[in-house]
Amino acid sequence: MENSRRRGIIEMAAAMAISGTIGWFVTMSGKPVADIVFWRCAIGAAVLAAVCFSMGMLKREFLPARRVAIAMLGGVAIVINWLLLFAAYPMATISVATTVYNTQPFMLLLLGAIVFRERITGAKLFWLLLSFAGMVAIVKGKPALGGPGGDYALGILLALGAAFFYALAAIAAKGLKGMPPHLIALIQVSTGAAMLAPFADFSALPDGSIAWGSLATLGIVHTGLMYVLLYGAIQKLPTHLTGSLSFIYPVAAIVVDRIAFGHVLQPLQILGSAVILLSAAGMTLGWRLPFSSRLRTEERISP
Repeated sequence: MENSRRRGIIEMAAAMAISGTIGWFVTMSGKPVADIVFWRCAIGAAVLAAVCFSMGMLKREFLPARRVAIAMLGGVAIVINWLLLFAAYPMATISVATTVYNTQPFMLLLLGAIVFRERITGAKLFWLLLSFAGMVAIVKGKPALGGPGGDYALGILLALGAAFFYALAAIAAKGLKGMPPHLIALIQVSTGAAMLAPFADFSALPDGSIAWGSLATLGIVHTGLMYVLLYGAIQKLPTHLTGSLSFIYPVAAIVVDRIAFGHVLQPLQILGSAVILLSAAGMTLGWRLPFSSRLRTEERISP
């Protein structure tokens, strides 16, 4: 049991560290967002199909029509989420977009209250309001010289939209309990490839090893490998540990953004980012007020 837990921690940490580098490869590919997401889905589908086939998952018993339909709807939400998030990167920087994207637990909270009539406790409302204050600080933060310009606010809105659609995918996932997660991911990225094929520009294929290498990495590593690691970890770890380790993702993204592109957060942006991540941690891990050592877990999805 202890070895399984240790392996799960390593898998989850690796999955989140990989996620933190997504923005780097999106930027390095040099392709329009729709093309990037299409190739990520197409290459990722090929990798996940091989994984599912090797695990004996491509059988009728695993593919009931109703669940396939729900998984496809979740796939539409996931793809829109990627489109919005990738479009936000050049406008608000990878650091800021990723931090804002981590408001997804609050999107899920609000959707849960609307769809499932789940009660919003005083503690959850506190974290929601605190996260909103962090958002205001980020919006008011002045981008660094040479950083994003007038599209900064739009980039933040796009990242918020991405978080909303990720939460929609989480709602869809509630109806897929018992379905192999690798198969869910395969259906989702296959749906994305079919959905974006009409919009992909096949007349201007990626040019050069950097572009193809970036897209291949997004499909093989950030989709195929990352999903295998993520879902493997989820099966081995308690939810509070997966929630805690998921915060490696925004931290890794901020580090990558600084090293690869030299983007430095301004003081007010740092404050706002810290407040959002603190609020998301409190919300995800069920911190009560006043703070206590007792934790109550909430479900979360990774990029």
